[in-house]
Formats: sequence, C-alpha cells, structure tokens
Amino acid sequence: MNSTTPALVELRKISKRYGDLQANDGIDLSIAPGEIHALLGENGAGKSTLVKILYGVIEPSDGEILWQGRPVTISSPVEARELGIGMVFQHFSLFDELTVAENIAVALPDTWTLASVRARLGDISRAYGLSLEPDRAVWTLSAGERQRIEIVRCLLQNPKLLILDEPTSVLTPQESEHLFVTLEKLAADGCAILYISHKLEEVRRLCRHATILRAGRVTATLDPRERSAREIAALMVGNEIGEVKAAHAASADHVEVLKVSNLSVPPAGLHGQALIEIDLTAYAGEVVGIAGVAGNGQSELFAALSGETTVENANSVVINAKPSGTESIDSRRKLGAAFVPEERLGHAAAPTHRLSENILVSHHAVDVVSRSGFIVLNAARKLARSIIQGFDVRSPGEDAQARKLSGGNLQKFVIGREIIRRPKLLIVNQPTWGVDAGAARLIRQALVDLARSGSAIVVISQDLDELFEIADRLAVIHHGSLSPVKPTEEWTREAIGLEMLGVGHGGGVGHAA
Repeated sequence: MNSTTPALVELRKISKRYGDLQANDGIDLSIAPGEIHALLGENGAGKSTLVKILYGVIEPSDGEILWQGRPVTISSPVEARELGIGMVFQHFSLFDELTVAENIAVALPDTWTLASVRARLGDISRAYGLSLEPDRAVWTLSAGERQRIEIVRCLLQNPKLLILDEPTSVLTPQESEHLFVTLEKLAADGCAILYISHKLEEVRRLCRHATILRAGRVTATLDPRERSAREIAALMVGNEIGEVKAAHAASADHVEVLKVSNLSVPPAGLHGQALIEIDLTAYAGEVVGIAGVAGNGQSELFAALSGETTVENANSVVINAKPSGTESIDSRRKLGAAFVPEERLGHAAAPTHRLSENILVSHHAVDVVSRSGFIVLNAARKLARSIIQGFDVRSPGEDAQARKLSGGNLQKFVIGREIIRRPKLLIVNQPTWGVDAGAARLIRQALVDLARSGSAIVVISQDLDELFEIADRLAVIHHGSLSPVKPTEEWTREAIGLEMLGVGHGGGVGHAA
C-alpha cells in the first residue's frame, strides 16, 4: 500500500485461538481503496480464519479492525455487507433450477424486485463486461457464467472491498483473463480487492501487494512482481519447493494398459452429464492428462473407468487386454488397476475409521490384509506405517482416524495406499485439489515415478499447471466428449482453453481458432 494513501481497511494484531490451536497470531494487514492485494499461504496457514474474521463469520480473540480509519466490530456477514464488504466464495451458492435474475434477487434485501434486478444487471454487465442473460436457468450456465452471478450479487450492494477465494479454480484460461480485466476495472473505480489464490503466476500478473501467512503469522509483505513464483512458494512453506523431475516417458514398446473405445454412458439424473463416445488409450510408462472445467463429465468418466459405473459393452473399457466394461471395481483391481477418486473424505477414505482400517478400502481384494474373508489387522497396520513413512504423512497418531488428518496429509495417504501396490494402471481424479505446495510436489513426483517404473497413469485434473508439469499426453473433456489425445508439447494454454469452452478445432498447436 502506498504510504500516502489512507487504508480502507486495516487489521491490527489480529489473533484467533481455538483451545491450544493458534489459527491467527498477531496478523497485520492493510488494504487501500483501488488496491488488488493477494493473501497467500499453504493450507492451514490461517487464510480462511482471517477472512472469516473480516467478513464477520467469526470474532477474533485479540486485535482490532479499522474501517476507513475508525475501529469497528463485525459480528456477522450482514454487518460486513452493510460496511461495504462483499465476498465471492470458492464454492458457488446458487439454485440450479432458478434463473440468473432469481438467484441474484434471493440474496438481496426485500426492497429489490425482479424488474429492478434486471435493470441493474444490465448496467453492471455493460460497465464491467459481466455478460449475463437474466432469464436463463443456472443449470445451463458454464462455471465462468455462474461466477459472474456471484460477483454481480456483490456489486449490486456497492462494495468498497471485494474478497475473492480461489476465483479461477473452475475457470478456463480465457475466462480467467476475462475475470482479471473485470477486477482491474473495479480497482480503477476505487474498489479494493482481497485476492486469495494458490496460482502464483496469476497473483504476479494481477496483484501489486501480497501478504504471506505461514502457521498463522505474517512471514512477508511484498510486491509479487519482484519475486519468482518459486521464491514466493518458499516463503509460504518455509523451504524451497523442488521441481518435479519428469524423465522422458518409457513407452517405446507401446504396451496398451488401458483402451477405451466408444464409451457412452447416459446421464445419471435430470442435470447429470452423459459421456459421449469416449476414446482413450494409456500406455505403460506414460502419464495421460485429462483437462476440463468442473462438471463436464470428469466424475462420470472416473466412475466408468473404475467400475463404479458399469456399461453393457465389455469392450468399451479394456484393462491389460481384458474386456472390463461390465466388471466391478474389485475385478478391475485384480487386473492390476488402482483408483483415487476426487473426494478423499467419505469416498476414498472412511472418516471415522483408522488409517490401517482404510487400507482395506482398496486392498481387501488383492493383498495380504485379507485372507479367506478375514481381516489381517497386523498386516494392515504394517502397510499403513509404510505409507506414512514413505509418503511423509503427518498424522496426529500412529493409527489415527482419517478425519483427524489435514486434507493434504490424507491425500498423500490415499495416493500412497494405491501406489504402494505398484499397480499397472492408476487413475486419479484431482490428485492435488486443495493441498499445499509441498504435498502437491510430493504427490506429482510419486505419480511420475510410478509411470517411469512402467505403469500407465491417467490424471484427471482442473489444474493446467499440474498437467503441463507431469503429463506426457493431454486431452480435454467438455460436455462429456473427449478431444483427441496429443503430446503435451503440442498444446498451448489458449488451445486447451478453447477446447474447454467447446470451440476448439483439434486442440493442438496451429489448430486453435
């Protein structure tokens, strides 16, 4: 913040304690009108707690908040909005069956009518490039269009400070760039923006000030343009984050481990996503990446590949030369396949069960932890210890319940549980979603190492940086259809973005519109 510019909001020595846990410890933060300020830190650093204090969701244990120079107490989100603070959350809170205008109206005071919402929606859309059709049902909209609804809902209340939490996590590169233009227009009009993101290149592109948290404390306040992404990441985690070492794919013999042919699956419900004639091959020794905006068939594809959803034609999914489309998930595991779903707590792991017991989720049919229908607990405990040591899983006890682990540590355990089997085929959905930089690097390296040992890996991910770092070949899923799979070096971000939007022309370099 420029020292001559008065702060719009200033947090002084903010602390928050939960019993023995110090979530925030004496945090200072100042944001000026028209400033785009990044708040950075790994998972558990204290970002969410600090933002909840600022937005009135929780109260601080110590410290004070100054708004336009005067001390204030923010006891609820309603009071925050009355001051002029708006927030766009990472997960949208929209009603799919309602229209755009109806979704905006339900979040506004009763003095607003649908007619007045439509009128103001048009004004804001023109001013900030937030194009929306008032009468379209939300379920028909893209993730980028849904986010515009959330932003417009805030803007209709004339905020002086706008907080955005991971705003590009479900956007295409083109939609992200459009968002940046909108935010820069808002800042030019005097609106302050607090921008929370783990995408450091975006932060360097958009922000001029950044506050970095680690273990609840401020470790640095800097201009992100003057530091590299790796330097910033090191400040976030406390040590240098190494690069993933991705040797060349060892697939010269072209051994097919997975072959998907003309795979079609009807939608599961009224607004479910069908899979449409999917073709995909994964060879021994390679990582195949599948990019796409959330909600375009990733979960449905994972279910069809894993056997959670079966199809009538066995030849639609072939694993290690065995037609498997009609086979169960356990049958596919016995063929040498392993699977890591997107939702780690509740899907990949049973929350109230211990780590040794969670070994059984995928090992019961193929390992020494089960014999003649009986569980061999000592073997399960030994295997859990091996995973904890081999994958740097930090657990509150030697055999803790899954729900006691942080998201990043549970994800390392779940990935490790599958990799330790040395499967011939591993299919992973969102391998590093919501984990910190250090854990993400470990997971990505483990996937690459498994591929280089001769396994075939399929990674379904919304993180383009991740896919460009580890994938040998890439495809894009959009509305249940898969683009041609091409070597990663033949893709550009623009081409992938166009495929994500459904307007690509083959996806590779020289083929994008």
